[in-house]
Amino acid sequence: MAINKKQAGVIVAGVAAVVLIGGGITWAVLAGADNSAEAADGGSTTTEEQVEASTQFDLTSQNAADRPTIEPVAAAVEALKESGFEPIEAGKLTVAVSPYAAPLGVLASDDDTTIIGSEADFGSLIADGLDLEYNPVAVNWADWPLGIQSGKYDLIASNVTVTEERKELYDFASYRQDLLGFYVKADSKIDSISEAADISGLSIVVGSGTNQEKILLAWNEELEADGEEPAELVYYDDQAAATLALTSGRIDASFGPNATSAYQAATTGETKLVGTINGGWPETAPIAAGTAKGNGLIEPVQLVLQSVIDDGTYDEVLDRWALTTEALDVSEINPPGLPKSE
Repeated sequence: MAINKKQAGVIVAGVAAVVLIGGGITWAVLAGADNSAEAADGGSTTTEEQVEASTQFDLTSQNAADRPTIEPVAAAVEALKESGFEPIEAGKLTVAVSPYAAPLGVLASDDDTTIIGSEADFGSLIADGLDLEYNPVAVNWADWPLGIQSGKYDLIASNVTVTEERKELYDFASYRQDLLGFYVKADSKIDSISEAADISGLSIVVGSGTNQEKILLAWNEELEADGEEPAELVYYDDQAAATLALTSGRIDASFGPNATSAYQAATTGETKLVGTINGGWPETAPIAAGTAKGNGLIEPVQLVLQSVIDDGTYDEVLDRWALTTEALDVSEINPPGLPKSE
């Protein structure tokens, strides 16, 4: 059976609601008036109960003030002194962060110069542990490689997956799993997706040309080879429309980067996680902080990361951004990365 690729180009009406509670901001996607008929036919809209059950995230600059902090890590400070590494700005750790997607990195809602998010939190902790002042710099994600190589930034902490090719130019210290997540409507009867058999006959939203699409296509080939019905891959150009299709029950599941989907599930209460796959499937590789190859910084960074893993501060960061599923037990220097493309 051929794969049914449905291109959904019609944007369904909807509005993004912002609920301000005690200085926090909760985002929810609400169905507009044009969707009342759909709701009557078994679709869903966000209810007061769902908003009450959602997690409140403070997206103001106060979030940066409230982020977890640590005292300098003696072993890391000593390793930094012995390494010969010199920060770009004396006494500061200049960290590149791309502030374009919650919960990883965004600009504060009340201050377009303050970067908040999980990656900013980790960058700040690393600076604390090295007894340096945290100096975050907003960068386009595509610009960090040249910036690190040229000495414009000391460190990149912005959802970078370790690859064997990148390891030729940069050193890495891991701090999160790189996960893709399957999400379904909160009241869906689907409770687990972990292999090809689990997606048979389902309709799944996925991004065109992404690694997650490659995974689903491979699983569909496996299903077809076994004489089973493949999944229907559904494509949307507009993320809000894709979200509404999932929460209204028009499609069965979505499959994409876990971090952003986990954040959305926590803020709205309308979706739930039913399975994760490593972002490099069938290979595995973590998310890591990176610096220029051989400059001496990565060992001190790894010592700080392992220290916060051991003392629980690491869990505080993941928990406050709904990313506990991406936790690592150990921070590694230059762990195995995704293989080079053939």
